Amino acid sequence: MQFAPMTKTLLSLGHGFSARELGRQLVPQGWRVIGTTRKIENFAAFEAEEVEPLLWPCDLEQALQGVTHLLTSVAPDSDGDPIMRHHRAAIEAAAPQLEWVGYLSTTGVYGDHDGGWVDEDSPTDPATIRGQRRVLAEREWLNTPGLPVHVFRLAGIYGPGRGPFAKLRKGVAQRVIKKNQVFSRAHIEDIAQVLEASIAAPNPGGIYNVCDDDPAPPQDVIEYAAELLGMAPPPAVRFEDAEMSPMARSFYSDSKRVRNDRIKNELGIVLKHPTYRAALRAMLEVEQS
Repeated sequence: MQFAPMTKTLLSLGHGFSARELGRQLVPQGWRVIGTTRKIENFAAFEAEEVEPLLWPCDLEQALQGVTHLLTSVAPDSDGDPIMRHHRAAIEAAAPQLEWVGYLSTTGVYGDHDGGWVDEDSPTDPATIRGQRRVLAEREWLNTPGLPVHVFRLAGIYGPGRGPFAKLRKGVAQRVIKKNQVFSRAHIEDIAQVLEASIAAPNPGGIYNVCDDDPAPPQDVIEYAAELLGMAPPPAVRFEDAEMSPMARSFYSDSKRVRNDRIKNELGIVLKHPTYRAALRAMLEVEQS
């Protein structure tokens, strides 16, 4: 007797900005996608994308029934990874059925390199508490027996509705100047295609940097975005004098250029948005079409 293959089912824990883009790619291919959210007001948007909304917190053991792929975007807190803290038993029980598990981390785990280059083999040495928590959470997921975990270290995430255009239009963009400060970035379409490629070629234990080819000072990105919008760039302000939240200021404690060779060589990725200039032009063209 032949049995029909199980429908590929992704359970996305903390179905946010990056995960939703992956869902938009998988649903048209016949995938079932379930996304958790703490806000019932998000249900309509999920359903419009044919994603099954699941109010969090929930019975994860029940939610994992029939799930073949698991993605978590949930950030660690002061007590560690909250998913592992509260639901380890359910996840370990589901391990035999899971073909792929993705953990979305951050390039902040590398710490400050004064503008120098890092890759996946560079030591993790975060200066911020947020980065230190991420390192511990990565280890927690990677060291779970039998779980096919893949870690994706994301650079600064941007895409439609999030990035320099949105900040400029809201009047909150700042051209902050700090010597030797550079950031790498990742467009959500490239994040999604990396995740999709990894799903197609699982390599449990794999760690991948997800970023573009063009690390650059943040003020350069703001200036170029303003130029595309036909706006005057905001005045330059020294980092020491800039008005920023503690979270935003903490990002400036790290300066590094992130290599992305592994996603290209191992997963065959050709970036859709290899530079911030190309990405911003493409985003504006979509808006105006």
